[in-house]
Amino acid sequence: MVTTIQRAPMTEHGTTSSLIASDRVEGTAVYDAHGKRIGKVERLVIDKASGRVAYAVLSFGGFLGIGADHYPIPWPMLTYNEKPDGFQLDVTEEQLKNAPKIEQGESWEQANRARNQDVYDYWEVRYYWLVE
Repeated sequence: MVTTIQRAPMTEHGTTSSLIASDRVEGTAVYDAHGKRIGKVERLVIDKASGRVAYAVLSFGGFLGIGADHYPIPWPMLTYNEKPDGFQLDVTEEQLKNAPKIEQGESWEQANRARNQDVYDYWEVRYYWLVE
């Protein structure tokens, strides 16, 4: 028996129209609502039990990655845009400066549910663990 696998249509960047591998998301630029590049995706953090993306760790500031601040941003807050090729985050600089951030040496995997709640509460986003 011969099985034929049909592939999803490819975009010019070599990805399917709606799916992307996590290693291709890491390093993707993040733009503000006006199209100005403000940072990049460092990591995706996935809930092992549900398989849902809990948040993206974004880096902002610094020079060549040195001295950058890292912020867990709930995944639903990011919108992918083809032009420019990256994610859009509709927040102000002030909101970002006051947001919960991951301190130097702190694990990017926020194992404490209360910490995750702080992040989601700050951004006023429905908890990923309650979404059906």
